[in-house]
Amino acid sequence: MERRLAAIVCADVAGYSRMMGTDEEGTHATFKAHRSAIYPIILNHGGRLVKNTGDGFLLEYPSVVGALQSSIEIQTLMAERNSQLPADRLMQFRLGVHMGDVMADEDEVFGDGVNIAVRLESVATPGGVAVSGKAYQEANKHIRVPLVDAGTRRFKNIEEAISVWTWDPAGSEAPGSDLHHKSHLPAQYRTAIVGVLPFVNLSDQAEEYFSDGLTEDLIHALSLQSFFRVLSRNATFSFKGKDLSTRLIAREIDATYLIQGSVRRAGNKIRVTAQLIAPESGEQLWANRYDSDIGDLFAMQDELTTNLSAAIAPEIFRAEASAPGRPSADPTAWDRFLKGLSHYYRHTKADFEQSIDLFRQAIDLDPSLAIARAYLATIMVQGVQYGWIKSTRALWSEAMCLAESSVQLDPRSSFAFGLLSYMHAMEGNHDAAMDAAKRSVRLNPYDMGARGVLGICHFSRGEHEQAIELFSTAVQRGNSDPRYKWTALLAFSHYLLKQYDACLSWAREAMYLNPNHLQVLSVRTAALAQSGRREEAAKATAVLLNCFPSMTVERHLRNFRWKNPADIAHYREGLLKAGVPSN
Repeated sequence: MERRLAAIVCADVAGYSRMMGTDEEGTHATFKAHRSAIYPIILNHGGRLVKNTGDGFLLEYPSVVGALQSSIEIQTLMAERNSQLPADRLMQFRLGVHMGDVMADEDEVFGDGVNIAVRLESVATPGGVAVSGKAYQEANKHIRVPLVDAGTRRFKNIEEAISVWTWDPAGSEAPGSDLHHKSHLPAQYRTAIVGVLPFVNLSDQAEEYFSDGLTEDLIHALSLQSFFRVLSRNATFSFKGKDLSTRLIAREIDATYLIQGSVRRAGNKIRVTAQLIAPESGEQLWANRYDSDIGDLFAMQDELTTNLSAAIAPEIFRAEASAPGRPSADPTAWDRFLKGLSHYYRHTKADFEQSIDLFRQAIDLDPSLAIARAYLATIMVQGVQYGWIKSTRALWSEAMCLAESSVQLDPRSSFAFGLLSYMHAMEGNHDAAMDAAKRSVRLNPYDMGARGVLGICHFSRGEHEQAIELFSTAVQRGNSDPRYKWTALLAFSHYLLKQYDACLSWAREAMYLNPNHLQVLSVRTAALAQSGRREEAAKATAVLLNCFPSMTVERHLRNFRWKNPADIAHYREGLLKAGVPSN
């Protein structure tokens, strides 16, 4: 058996089992076609196919530079091929690259060099490449594209921790020696700077890797937001183990907010506590505790990262919105936007009207301010749904234009693509809505708004079980964000499944926040009628018509463009049973 130094690339297809469950023959044929297309790239860089693995393949290269260059070219080609396909036929590879000693037996290769490449593939993003630190050190000088330091990982059955570097075709800049992750906003608008301090390990020293890994993952998750800047790992890990005040640390690194926390392990349980601090005042803006069973370590770490990011990001938005305005004789677009945001968080009809005016002022001062456009479209549509703003074709056309322009101005914003998806769903463009929603999730997998908007796409297509699953996840993890009304959507989803008690329960929850929400009052009325609760339905109808005297069934339904006519018919039936006027 021969031993040799080799570069190994392991590949698989993200979501392959799900795709095969939907269409075995089509998925297999697509996979073979892609494999044939990338095979010349493998040969051009001196690689050879060691074996196919059903949903992927294993490659060996004599040069790690060739292996990495080949991997990047493969993913670039796949991105081009996928751009020509509908959303339901996308196929994305994940590639892991490592250089190490392997054992060769005939045409097969074995050993830790292969095992590490396999583990790296599992942490690569769909469409991306994960590279070991050893391979990166050897190849980096010869690679023209930047790779991002993803920290150190411990893998199952691998004795030593492995440093990981990543690349994806979206072209996210590597932080390099720069202190900050780059924001998607112009420099003059980057008001909030967030520092994530190393989470304190309260267990024995052997658990240190987990607290550090959780901190690094949270830095990455928050950096995907386009509203604020997040300091890099190098900026905050220098304070690890030092007993310094948060105010001193914040001044040292110029942070507006700091996140700190701890990790404690007891038997098969892990407890994570975290808090968001405004260091200058010492105010604790948010705090929470998360308990988790130890199973698959990386799955648990990802779950905790998602929970933390989903909870913290909206709190930073809220804190920025409520911060005192800066005195200025010449207000900037960003000042107008933040003032509009502060009114939006109060969630009253009068504040909505002021928000709309302030967001328009911000856009007039700076037409390139994408986030102001996205919020303006959001608040206009919400105002219609609440019954506070009259629904007109001109309003919906303007909201769609705002959504499209916000994506064009900030193509890396998960929020912008989520808004565009929502607008397409409301207009009945169901395929376009699904495409934009999936793009939103890819841009920020930790954004509960993106997951929920994907649920809206399923909902509008009549796929209510899938919608409920996504809405439920969003409401559990990201319910403090006023841009999204998961409780109202859950009420509608359960109604359309004829689960009227659940519908009424979620409608009651939604009415705690806004007791005069037009759509919630309407679906509640329909659910009571369908449940045979005639007296309660009559009272609910009276409340609905008292709040909205001009309400009729047909006028209400003209903005509903659900794909399944039976869903609209079912909703109409409930409203008519309750006694809501037809025309």
